[in-house]
Amino acid sequence: MAAHQSSEWRSVCEKFRLAQELSEIESRKDPENNPFRSKYKARDLLKEIHCSLKKIEIEEEGEADNEADCESREMVDGELGSECGKSCSGDSPAGLRAARLAVVQYCLGVNHIETEELSAGEQHLMNCLKLIDKCTTTRENVSLFIQARNQLGILWAGRDEIEKAQGFLEIAESMYLLYMREDGQPPLDLEDFFVLEGEELSQQEKIRRFEMAYTHTLYYLAQVYKNLQQYEKAGQYCHSTLQRQLEYKQFVPLEWAINAATLSQYYITKTRYMEARHCLAAASVIATLAGEIPSEAAAKESDAECEKREELLQKRSEIARCWIKYCLNLMQDAKKLLEDNIGELDLDRQEELKRARRSVEEEKEKGRKSAILFGSSDTFDSICSLEEKVSSMLPLDFEEARSIFLVGQSYVAQAKEYFAMDGHVTDHIEILQDHSALFKVLAFFEQDLERRCKMHKRRVDMLEPICKDLNAQYYLLICRQLQFELAETYYEMMDLKLAVADRQDQPDVHTIKKFNNLCSSSMKYYQMFLDSIRSPEGKFPEKLEDDLLRPALVARFRVARLQSKLISSNLDTQLENLTNSLDSYNFVVQYCEENPEAKKAVETELELSIEMVSLLPLKINRIRSKITSCN
Repeated sequence: MAAHQSSEWRSVCEKFRLAQELSEIESRKDPENNPFRSKYKARDLLKEIHCSLKKIEIEEEGEADNEADCESREMVDGELGSECGKSCSGDSPAGLRAARLAVVQYCLGVNHIETEELSAGEQHLMNCLKLIDKCTTTRENVSLFIQARNQLGILWAGRDEIEKAQGFLEIAESMYLLYMREDGQPPLDLEDFFVLEGEELSQQEKIRRFEMAYTHTLYYLAQVYKNLQQYEKAGQYCHSTLQRQLEYKQFVPLEWAINAATLSQYYITKTRYMEARHCLAAASVIATLAGEIPSEAAAKESDAECEKREELLQKRSEIARCWIKYCLNLMQDAKKLLEDNIGELDLDRQEELKRARRSVEEEKEKGRKSAILFGSSDTFDSICSLEEKVSSMLPLDFEEARSIFLVGQSYVAQAKEYFAMDGHVTDHIEILQDHSALFKVLAFFEQDLERRCKMHKRRVDMLEPICKDLNAQYYLLICRQLQFELAETYYEMMDLKLAVADRQDQPDVHTIKKFNNLCSSSMKYYQMFLDSIRSPEGKFPEKLEDDLLRPALVARFRVARLQSKLISSNLDTQLENLTNSLDSYNFVVQYCEENPEAKKAVETELELSIEMVSLLPLKINRIRSKITSCN
């Protein structure tokens, strides 16, 4: 790189600086009716630089062929010339000349992509690769090698050519790993090719920019693997990206936090709760780096403060919702392990799991934790402190489940700060449904039947007012969900009251009244759900849609059971209840006979319905006989 101090070289360096400034800073100020004004100016400068480089190249080689002077523009706008026809070392004079030209081609490629001229952008990026691919990879061109492939990976991914994108990005990844293994010295950055002596970037800044380019490679590969449905790989690359962004301080706090919280949801699906908790703890801590939430008073006085308040509340509430899912899934997975064949807590299984956990979990956690840690010295302690507030192990008894429940419940309150009913109906109701689900799974661990019943009553208290107020015309699906859940909740409360009553010699009047009210409430909501399926003329569909098949048949089956459970001393009322029950059981049986494919969806319910269809007529006839004899 002789002639670095010549006036022409100084002019080239200044033009490159201006082109960068136009692209990265001035372009943000471009008017809406001319959004690429600064980009086009930068492009013109880059073309001038390319022409000057060709001239300098000829001078450096001691050649005087005038044809190369400005015919080189053909290469800028078209195909590559043959100035580097032979293989050369990346750090040789020829290699450095090729790298300088390749940087200009790279910048022109990015420029065209940013102005939505994708084909031209692709051509320039390929020209860049052709130039540097003729040279060995060295510290002079390795960063450019990776960044050009990153850009081509993004370009092809945007065209939904995911496998082509994968090819470019995986080569970039392997080149980084090879370079770091064999050399590892801070490589030249693209700017280093166009600075005067003494103005080069510091070694630290070169490392930072090189590592940032590789972080981008990992980030884009995470998206590629996700699109290819290679979710395990996508999760690994996303985790590595987040780790590197923290390590090199290349992140926007709220954006990073949301990405980490989103990654936690992937780990939850794989029951990797330690990793999920770590992601969420890191998300919560890093989100605080975005600053304090402005007060309502401050938000009213300033648009900027209002926007900041809105954004911070929203993002932190989104992270809180991820915490709720963590607590809920952790408890639900424990329930699946601990329940017996009728859905109750299996005490023998509970004791067995407790013994196994004591000897295994501690060592298992130590081995996995070292590979997944986030944070730097200033955030690590805060992240660990937050992790300690909630377990990552499946709860095996009520106290363990309750501690997780309380954490989840605290995040419910936090999530509702932004996702209020006014303005966020769907989100608010989903949060309430998760809150209800937390109570439901906590009740599984509770051995006291009365206390368990009170937990279900809390679910009713939070969902029933919403269900009554919601307009089914606009929120039909949500109304159906709420109706079915309320029906199920009352149904569970009825079963609990029945179990309590069975322990008594003779239920008192109050207990019978309470029991009947629970039955009636459950039937009411099941019937509301079933009525929502009817046509505007009130006709029930002859064939149920797939997503409604099991819920509708289960609803009819449970209505049948509830009708038969109602307690009455009046024989006429008993006869009416059992007749209605028989009709409902008959509906389930007849529907499955007419639609055999439905049998698999309700095997247990169908078996019991067939049994009741044969038994109930006998009971009905006995009651009729009693009525006749009484008359």
